[in-house]
Amino acid sequence: MELRHLRYFVHVAEEQHYGRAAERLRVAQPALSRQIQDLEEEIGFKLFDRLPRGVKISAAGKSFLVDARRILHEVNEAAARAKRVASGQSGTLRVGFVESVSWHGVVPDSFREFRERQPDAELQLKPASSLEQTEAVHSGRMDAGFVFTIAHVGRELAQLPVASLNLMLAAPKGHPLTKLKKLRLRDLSDAAFVWFPRRESPAYYDRLMHECFRGGLKSPHIVQEAVNEATILSLVSCRLGVAFVSSATRWRCPESVALLPVTDLKLPLPFALVWRKDNASALLAKFVADVRSLPVAAFFPSETFRKISHNFSPAGVTSAFAALAIPTARDSVVSEPRLQSARRSNSADYHAPARCLILHHVLSWPDSRTDSYRGFSSPVCGQDPRFFSDRSGRGGDIAKQRNKSLGHGRVGKDGIT
Repeated sequence: MELRHLRYFVHVAEEQHYGRAAERLRVAQPALSRQIQDLEEEIGFKLFDRLPRGVKISAAGKSFLVDARRILHEVNEAAARAKRVASGQSGTLRVGFVESVSWHGVVPDSFREFRERQPDAELQLKPASSLEQTEAVHSGRMDAGFVFTIAHVGRELAQLPVASLNLMLAAPKGHPLTKLKKLRLRDLSDAAFVWFPRRESPAYYDRLMHECFRGGLKSPHIVQEAVNEATILSLVSCRLGVAFVSSATRWRCPESVALLPVTDLKLPLPFALVWRKDNASALLAKFVADVRSLPVAAFFPSETFRKISHNFSPAGVTSAFAALAIPTARDSVVSEPRLQSARRSNSADYHAPARCLILHHVLSWPDSRTDSYRGFSSPVCGQDPRFFSDRSGRGGDIAKQRNKSLGHGRVGKDGIT
């Protein structure tokens, strides 16, 4: 028995006439009659009673008709579902994310964008640490994950840098450290710390300890460990100690906790979407495309972008990015090793400049109109004279373009002139 036998039977049952059914099916009437006879022989009973004019469906045929219609409907639905999955219109996409960075910016924006564009798809979301997500994506238990990429994620994974966060000190309000106008690492020598276990992120743990040692905090006084930022903030709120947290914490910081910048703590936290290069899911491809299409503001520490937008008009900010020839995440990402090689060879990749991988560094613009433009330093570009100017505003081709696009002249000690 084949599906065409069922379709032929349903048409004849509805018309109760071979000629009219043959016309609907666009087949010859003798051929249709033979197909029905073959079906009756296979199932072992008559589906129709032959009349002088047409046919009449039998009692057994009426029962068979109900199931035949259901089977044909289910087959059509199955084919339609498979087609939607193949085209990326439906199916299941499994995405992990770091909970502490999910309150604002690229993570919730990408989920909302995907939900609006793919209403028939199932989006399974799982909060997890960067290490857990990376392992899950490697093993195929997740399709993609938003992770901190301080540690190497492996050659099997593709990654799209989407943000770079900074570290801040979370302290209970009223804590003596909150009264300092300028907080340095060495000022934290006597502070009680809430820390995270090294097993949660060995690379991040070691780099943070190194930065602390470099800044004069040689041996942080750790009184309690906690495995995630939510628990850490809760313990800080209970005045158990202070803690280093990401700048994204501002979006869900408890009222009893103050976030303090530490001026000499230079440990950027690169944040990226990662997925297996050999994952051929159409839904995944559409999700990555949605992330690439997000506006520039979603890819930066929101406080930094807010300050820029406060000091300069939105049109000025947009034209500044255009003048700096800085692509957004829509553009192709150049890997860090490739950029390092490009810098040494003075190639076009380096003079792009530096693509999304170090896009956030350009946002070391003045925090206010009275600050000088410091430019940026990175493992890729170093202190490139194209990207910074001194306090008099001299030097820095791109810095000059930035000032021109924002309608400014030079930056001096008395402000922007």
